[in-house]
Amino acid sequence: MDPLDILTNLDQVIPYYQAIFSADAHKIIGYEVLGRFQTEDKAESLGPFFHDDAIPDEYRIEVDQVVLAKALDYIIEEEDKTSLIFINQNTNLLMKDHGESLLALLRSFEERGLSLSQIVLEITEHDFNGDIDQLDHLLTYYRTYGIKIAIDNIGKESSNLDRIGLLSPDILKIDLHILRKTAMTQSYQDVLYSLALLARKIGATLLYEDIEASFQLQYAWRNGGRYFQGFYLHKPSPAFVPADLLKDKLKEQFRSFIAQEKKKLLAIHNLTQCFQVKLQQLIPKCKKLTSYDEMIAVMARELSDVCFRIYICDENGFQQSANILKKEESWNFEPRYVNKNWSWRPYFLENIIRMSHEQKGILSDLYSDIESGESIRTFSYPIDSHHYVFIDLPYSFLYERDAL
Repeated sequence: MDPLDILTNLDQVIPYYQAIFSADAHKIIGYEVLGRFQTEDKAESLGPFFHDDAIPDEYRIEVDQVVLAKALDYIIEEEDKTSLIFINQNTNLLMKDHGESLLALLRSFEERGLSLSQIVLEITEHDFNGDIDQLDHLLTYYRTYGIKIAIDNIGKESSNLDRIGLLSPDILKIDLHILRKTAMTQSYQDVLYSLALLARKIGATLLYEDIEASFQLQYAWRNGGRYFQGFYLHKPSPAFVPADLLKDKLKEQFRSFIAQEKKKLLAIHNLTQCFQVKLQQLIPKCKKLTSYDEMIAVMARELSDVCFRIYICDENGFQQSANILKKEESWNFEPRYVNKNWSWRPYFLENIIRMSHEQKGILSDLYSDIESGESIRTFSYPIDSHHYVFIDLPYSFLYERDAL
């Protein structure tokens, strides 16, 4: 589209609305406002226009305000006082007048009955070129009017987690588009998992966007998503749709997700119990031996079909044995690991305390091994009140049990 065609035909600039669904009620809780240009045969996205830095700022701001004003008119006409309204703002353009023109527009509609607590301001943190503290001050000011803040496109481009933490968003929008690229799936899932942990730490709600397939919806549900958005659920339309549009479909899909998750948790529980029984039988035999290396050698022979590495640490994380590592069906000692300290690993000391108090083993979550990069799990078990054995299970073993 020619930018001049847009600027001289603002009557053809219209808002479209993409529904956002909730995990708890299975209903539409809001809409993202998207700009379109209506031609004779179709409505074309204004995304390229808004993202073209060659177009003067004042023109992009003008068109954006036309889209927003028409959207807010529609919301007031619909007398919708509950739906959240997500509006995209370019932070660099927003800070041109320190957000005054946007706030003035929103307040003019507040006088007509709009609740500003319905407004969710979407920004993309990594696009901002100015002083982050000034942006933070503006967003804090907006919050005094009840406006919520969402940070968009997380996971799509590089994001600065410290800046995200500073801005304290109410909502993090995580992009799932790249999850469809199989070659990047595992590493990307690890990144998204880290972002989910960040959201929990800062008290933000997770909204997963660009959901285009059922497995992406399942991933979003399993990883703390409260809100969902994407073409798989609803394509942008020129009007709101019934809030219960997908209620039955989502309820049925989530039942399937729940059943699969319960199957996985049961498999984890059963494997944990299996290793618990094996170690309860092995430990008394091992205690008769004179060294920790002898202990892990016995364990390696007994557990050769299910693990590839075994070692023993004390309660502070200092390794008391060598590693015994399986390569090409033979077990070899790696003495260089003696006295290495692993207390820096996430959950290490927490798991030591749990094992000490409960006198039971723990099966870890799936994680990437530092040395091999392979996805593995570790079963850890108390030998006595001060020493613990760690048994690494290879991906091949876990793959045979698909729920793991």
